Amino acid sequence: MIAEVLLVLAGHSSSLFPTDHNLHPAFRPLLHPGEEQCLEALGQIAFRYRNIKKACATLSRSRSRYVCALCATLNQILKDEYERLVVDTEAKVLKRDPELVAHGSFVPLSAVRATFAEWDSPLTALETLMNQLQAQKHWQPGPLIDMLLARSKTGVYRIADIISRLSVAVQRVWRSQLSAFLVHGSLASSDPLASEDFTLLDGTMPSCISSQTRESIIYVGRAIATVKAKKWQNQLPREQALEYANLLETVLPEDRYKFDLVISQIRTNVSEWLWLNVLTRKDVEDAVISLASYFLLRNGEFSLALIREIERLKVSRLTTRSGAASVIREQDLNLALLRASLGTTAQHDPSLLHIRFELPSGPLRPLLPSLANSKALSSSVASNSPEVTSFDDLLLGTNLILSYNVTWPLDLFLHPSDLQIYAALFNYLSSLRKTHTRIHTCWTSLSNAQRARRRWTGLGEGGTAEDLEVRRELLRCGWGVVRDMGWFLDTLLGYVMVDVVDVEFRRLKDLLGNPERGRAESVGKHPSSQNIAAQANADPSTYLDFTTLRNIHTTYLERLLTGCLLSNPALTAILRPIFEVCERFVAQVERWGGDILPALLFEGSLATGGYDKVGTMVQERFEVVSEINESLHVLLNLFYEQLSLSTSQQPFTATGDASKSFLMNASVANATTLQRTSIRGKGAKGFEGEGEVRRHVERLLLRLDFNGAFSKPKGGASEQIAREGVSAYSL
Repeated sequence: MIAEVLLVLAGHSSSLFPTDHNLHPAFRPLLHPGEEQCLEALGQIAFRYRNIKKACATLSRSRSRYVCALCATLNQILKDEYERLVVDTEAKVLKRDPELVAHGSFVPLSAVRATFAEWDSPLTALETLMNQLQAQKHWQPGPLIDMLLARSKTGVYRIADIISRLSVAVQRVWRSQLSAFLVHGSLASSDPLASEDFTLLDGTMPSCISSQTRESIIYVGRAIATVKAKKWQNQLPREQALEYANLLETVLPEDRYKFDLVISQIRTNVSEWLWLNVLTRKDVEDAVISLASYFLLRNGEFSLALIREIERLKVSRLTTRSGAASVIREQDLNLALLRASLGTTAQHDPSLLHIRFELPSGPLRPLLPSLANSKALSSSVASNSPEVTSFDDLLLGTNLILSYNVTWPLDLFLHPSDLQIYAALFNYLSSLRKTHTRIHTCWTSLSNAQRARRRWTGLGEGGTAEDLEVRRELLRCGWGVVRDMGWFLDTLLGYVMVDVVDVEFRRLKDLLGNPERGRAESVGKHPSSQNIAAQANADPSTYLDFTTLRNIHTTYLERLLTGCLLSNPALTAILRPIFEVCERFVAQVERWGGDILPALLFEGSLATGGYDKVGTMVQERFEVVSEINESLHVLLNLFYEQLSLSTSQQPFTATGDASKSFLMNASVANATTLQRTSIRGKGAKGFEGEGEVRRHVERLLLRLDFNGAFSKPKGGASEQIAREGVSAYSL
């Protein structure tokens, strides 16, 4: 019987267990209950072993190389450990080993049961694993590795050890595919990691691989494959490719930190090689100039023309009766880009072809500016709401994104996160420029209306004595509002464009032209920059390595966000309501025909019945203008207070990446305050950079409080409205 039991444990069929692990009924009267229990326990082990072997034989014919590798590894584990245990047990019985054979004459079933007891839990876990693998027709490497890693995290050592070895086997096969993609730029015909356009396929990456590492994998693989496909004169050196392959052989995805470090090192080295052989400095400088001209509005005549074209497009669609023709589409906005370039320096700029508008929400019908005050601005600003403040819907009335088509090899330098920052800066600057232009247009309209009225009224505003006084008060209040709005927007726009954009752009150009200073102000120096410079036969003092180039550009974007106040959510939460109040006032004046005062012959200017009372129309307008004036001054005071707090708290230093800390949902959203903005630099250079950014904000504070209007105690907004003197905010 012992020989029969050992054959059953080795996977052979037997009459002892005709169907499953249950003992044949004919043998039960001949056995002691303890012997019967031991035999059924051994039969359970043998039954699970046979099921596992049968499942492995079936799955080994799978088209997935990862499942085949798992089955091959499992067969080897069972052969080396379980089957060897069966053979060793049989050898002990034949040699009459005293550990197993009692008195050298008989073998207790309990001793055999105890010998194979260590395989109870592992075989149970492996049987469950095989059932799960068979339940799904096709397994992608990502979910398969995730499932194996999850199953290996158990408190039973033998189960954890076996599942871990299976996971390592699958990861090694996946690593070989990754190595072929990263080192040679080649993709397998079956179960490829990426598509033909170098986009990672769903399920090809385990969840233990971070998003940054996935981006680096696509970056390196696409670069190597593109260089080979274009048959570039200089290909990646064989020694360098062998070095990368050896680095990949030392890590597995389950060791997340080491794996990310190796991929990052490979990406850095490949970027340096591409910077030496593929991407030129002229390409980078042209791209930086183009982005600054159109996204940062350094091309002033084009930006103004574009704002006017978009306004003209909205008006033309509003006046069109046809339903289909009254919808604004992306092609209409892109056509407005081309029309705006006519007669400007952008007309013959080839980089303009890389710029296009995107409407995430699809085509839309234009809407007139809202005249309603949807919510209490001061209460909403003071609530410290964690909501993201974006400016991407102020230019058109709905979400509008300006994108830049980056082609290879420029995409080695400009990442999608960088372009999102540029788009957020464009939304902010264009909203500011549009609001500023609208206020100037409103000022012109009010001036023309007053000149036309004074032709008939002389020095007064017309009407009876009482009507004249109230009309004069309304007019003065309206002029005070538009004057304060124009002054604030002039100050903010001048600060942003002159003290921030122009200064930082000139600084970037200086760093690109002076590599030694650029390396000193970047986040450390790449260890192999000297060697790379030697390979390029360049002087290290004049050679700009790719890592330093990326750090310089990242710092440039960080300083722009900081200087433009976009890194402080509290300030952006106040700036947007200020823009909305200005838009509301301009829309109200346009609705009134371009003038604050109603015409003298308009019905309702004087009350009927012979009483010299102010008409309802003048009273209504006075209430509207007074409410706008009060909201504006509340917001201006809040803005100055918050700006002052941002310079008096923590220093302007931190660590991070602009592409990671300033972006959320394709817009600017940083939960930190202005003083936690990342400023690249160490030692003296770091403090110098901190001081420069702080001086940016201090200049704005000085301009806002040039006459002490914000810092001096003052009365309420109602007193300011009634005051006949010059407004405290006037120039």
